[in-house]
Amino acid sequence: MAYDKGRLNAKQVEAATKPGHVADGKGLYLQVSKWGTKSWVFKFTLGGRTRGMGLGPIDELSLKKAREEVERLRVMVREGRDPIEERAEQRRQLKAKYEDNSTTMLFKDAIAKAHARKEGEFSNEKHRKDWRSSLDTYAVPMLGSMDVAHITHQDVLRVLNQAVDEAGGTLWETKTDTATRLRGRIESVLSWATVSGFRTGDNPARWAGNLKELLPKPSKVSKVTKQPALTQADFPKWFAELRKRDGMATRCLEFAVLCASRSGEVRGATWDEIDLEARIWKIPGARMKMERDHRIPLSDEAVKLLLRRTSASVRYGSCCPA
Repeated sequence: MAYDKGRLNAKQVEAATKPGHVADGKGLYLQVSKWGTKSWVFKFTLGGRTRGMGLGPIDELSLKKAREEVERLRVMVREGRDPIEERAEQRRQLKAKYEDNSTTMLFKDAIAKAHARKEGEFSNEKHRKDWRSSLDTYAVPMLGSMDVAHITHQDVLRVLNQAVDEAGGTLWETKTDTATRLRGRIESVLSWATVSGFRTGDNPARWAGNLKELLPKPSKVSKVTKQPALTQADFPKWFAELRKRDGMATRCLEFAVLCASRSGEVRGATWDEIDLEARIWKIPGARMKMERDHRIPLSDEAVKLLLRRTSASVRYGSCCPA
């Protein structure tokens, strides 16, 4: 098979390190991940829609073999056949041939298994609940009763493109941040199912070289609403007005400003983290994003604020002053 000059050679494939896609021609691309792994992707257009099909890593498929495979796939496309769908159907048939009840896993059950496996990775209780909640809300109604072995990228697209408002807006278009996180969580569940032996082949929820070719980039559809910011010149007036107000939330905000801390760190603070004599607030690594202990010097105003504690703050163990 003759290939024109200017296409990839073995040395260029070996030397490629920049994440992204490098074209070889005729729809064949070398895909380099941000972790440095390399694989082949075949991009084709069928029915007015461009799709990407993973062919495998370079250590399993040489440049020559990848080109030969692309030639075979191009014939299928010219005949109006979708190589991705045909491959998925072949895998379904093969799976059905050798499948028994012991290797069947429903998606809703896989969620529970994957969630339990990730238990130690969640930084807080809210993150743990959010991870499961989005899957239960948007994915389980469509995929919950499906065998993970039979889920394809079309099934994942049905979830991400489901209508979520009366105007017909899709989840990907109107709740892009939620949909983006949801896609990653579906990918995580299906990855668990793969390594656990309940499915084989490519992950249909993968973004690069897969859904990226079928969905607009999140940055292109996400509607960002900028919140007003407090200018440095207005800060003294704003802080003075803040101190005139009553309430736990107000005092917590004041303490957060005085310590230049995140609201979550302040809300979760307890008295055993505070050393008034040393004038230090030590936040344990378990409550920090970087999972390292963090020490914050307490100013005179911060100490005064803490000393104005109420019986409620003592009773509940919170040091956020009322």
